[in-house]
Amino acid sequence: MRAVVYDKYGPPDVLRLVEVEQPAPKEDEVLVKVHATTVNRSDVLTREANRRGGLAVTFLSRMVSGLRRPRQPILGSEFAGEVVAAGAAVREFAVGDRVFGTSGLRFGAHAEFMCVRETARIAHMPRGMSFEQAAPICYGGLNALMCLKQADLRKGRRILIYGASGAIGTAGVQLARHFEADVTAVCSTKNLELVKSLGADRVIDYTQEDFTKNGQTYHVIFDAVGKHSFKRSRDSLEPGGVYLPTDGAENLILALWPSRTRDKRVVFQIPPRQTKQDVLFLKGLVEAGKFRPVIDRCYPLQEVIEASKYVETEHKTGNVVLTLDGAT
Repeated sequence: MRAVVYDKYGPPDVLRLVEVEQPAPKEDEVLVKVHATTVNRSDVLTREANRRGGLAVTFLSRMVSGLRRPRQPILGSEFAGEVVAAGAAVREFAVGDRVFGTSGLRFGAHAEFMCVRETARIAHMPRGMSFEQAAPICYGGLNALMCLKQADLRKGRRILIYGASGAIGTAGVQLARHFEADVTAVCSTKNLELVKSLGADRVIDYTQEDFTKNGQTYHVIFDAVGKHSFKRSRDSLEPGGVYLPTDGAENLILALWPSRTRDKRVVFQIPPRQTKQDVLFLKGLVEAGKFRPVIDRCYPLQEVIEASKYVETEHKTGNVVLTLDGAT
């Protein structure tokens, strides 16, 4: 089968499209023919061993992914495709089922076929969606949901989402709206109308205004792109307010630091936890018309280097999809 592999850490050019052995499903697994996948922040950071995070973060990244070289040579976590074989113990899925999901840090989706455990984060595709539309549901949706679950969002709670036009940000706006929070979204000029259409009550153009200096305060500040900080955001939080990061070693330390009940604080689920039930929750929202993954660009699998370079610009809107065979 065709797969995109990398055998050393580095820039997008380390990626190669090659022929590799097709996997065979175990008793509790399904074999999925992948029709669409994505290139996301996890792919980029893992491929380069988080070099932009500094030596300590790079070392930790390599401890997880492989100290000298990658243990898993095939990246890609999100997938949408068709079940073509199922192990003897599988009951939920059958050959011919259209499925979507995420393999997380197990990766493996940048390939024509992948094996997924029946109990993993996989579900039947939402009704009426193409493979291209279904593939990017999980990365932004699950990461945003994991963070927002920590914030007790409800009617009357005010949340500011920084980086509201990315994969996690666009998902966060829609989920916060679903939870009936009052949503302020921060993004660039070109994405203001998009973010409004997703449900933001108001938007701030970060090229024209610094939200930390306008005197407004929020119960929750969600940094969906990892470009802000708790220190810069603190004065914009209400007493007892929470800052939700999506990455950063400093934020991990702050989240573990003991604090008084009403202190403004960093909150992050440790260890991170995303479940099959969360995937089914997102599927339900999609089918109810309350959630949709935003797609910026689609590339064929053989253009994965160009797709990765575009993601690295950090100016994408929503998600970048890879298609394998033009299936819909």
